[in-house]
Amino acid sequence: MSEFAGKVAVVTGTTGIGRAVALHLARGGASVAVLGIDRAANTELEALGAQEGLRLAVFHTDVSVPDSVRAGMEAAIAQHGGLDIIVNAAAVHPYGTAESTRFETFMHCLAVNVGSIHLTAEYGVPEMRKRGGGAIVNLSSVQGHACQSGVSAYVASKGAIHALTRAMALDFAADRIRVVSISPGSVRTPILELAARTFEGEDADIDSVFQRFGAAHPLGRIGEPEEVAALAAFLASDKAGFITGSDHRIDGGLTAGIGVR
Repeated sequence: MSEFAGKVAVVTGTTGIGRAVALHLARGGASVAVLGIDRAANTELEALGAQEGLRLAVFHTDVSVPDSVRAGMEAAIAQHGGLDIIVNAAAVHPYGTAESTRFETFMHCLAVNVGSIHLTAEYGVPEMRKRGGGAIVNLSSVQGHACQSGVSAYVASKGAIHALTRAMALDFAADRIRVVSISPGSVRTPILELAARTFEGEDADIDSVFQRFGAAHPLGRIGEPEEVAALAAFLASDKAGFITGSDHRIDGGLTAGIGVR
């Protein structure tokens, strides 16, 4: 039997890690609803799911807007008949300091990266409770632990995810709902490509930049979305039944060192 047969999952984000998680869970037998704002990515992911015969539906959703999340969650739950797993992977990554970042940009980053986690819980936890429990996996970042300069909004949001994860784990433990976070290092995603172009210019050789980014990790490479998806799937599975309130780094050893050799 497939590991996630009979399970219903909602995943936010139809690119990068969100896309990989949705496919991993669906290929494992879950019925998956994906909430995303990128129409091209939404269409591509839904078409791939149909091509593979997966139970995967995509709902156009702006996760920074409460009514949009409510509509997406209600549609997902109605289509699949319940909810067992939420993986919050949607994210934006603005660049700038607290001085240079506009307040509107700062708040939008918090709304997408952190507010969406609150919203999926607000609308999803009651459905999980009906089914006797569930699992929520929140995608954070190593930048929530230690950060580079010039990314104040992003790191504020990722640090907040760690705190919110702990709070939710305590709040929902009695309902048998586990809540954990994942902190990836550099992973081959559209956000990392944005970083490459931000620092190296629009004409940058992305593969070369990624190799350089990877060299900063002790394992000598960047991660792949599928590697993060495999960790998310484990944490969402019954195999992780005694894990809650914790953060799980998947960073090629990036945060194990102190920056000197």
